[in-house]
Amino acid sequence: MILGMSAHAFTLLHVIVSLLAIAFGVAVLAGLLANRLYRRSNTLFLITASLTDITGFAFPNTHITPGIVLGVLSLVALIVAAIALNVRRLNGVFRGTFVVSTTVALYFENFVLVGQLFRHVALLAALDPTGQGPAFAVAQLLVLAVFTWLGRVALSKFETGSISTANLALEMPLAGE
Repeated sequence: MILGMSAHAFTLLHVIVSLLAIAFGVAVLAGLLANRLYRRSNTLFLITASLTDITGFAFPNTHITPGIVLGVLSLVALIVAAIALNVRRLNGVFRGTFVVSTTVALYFENFVLVGQLFRHVALLAALDPTGQGPAFAVAQLLVLAVFTWLGRVALSKFETGSISTANLALEMPLAGE
């Protein structure tokens, strides 16, 4: 039992929340790449990604695992993103801070996803049964390269442009705009 649920039910909840976090994070990043800020997607990403990290800490462990360390780093990135967005209202350097911290948090979610895919998808597990071989390393390097590139493009587009107001119902008004 974990937090009053069977281990299976809790794991299922954790996986669903994780996949939702990734989906909302992709929407946020797509918005940033288009120089748009989607309020609901940002809020839902910050909440679901935080819940993913927090529920990850509830799994029984006898020592600090790489997953726990990654969860702590992800929470730090999410806190920075939330402060840049909600406290500093993306003013000045906090526009770039938001883009970088959001991209890093989404990268961490995807890093874990790739690790889980290598553990639970038979084809990938056959390529690298230990999760420490070249196939796993190449997959993770590709994920890192993609998120580094997307983050850099989003940073250049979102940091220098004015926010599009094409869809005001989904966008967050910024101070001075």
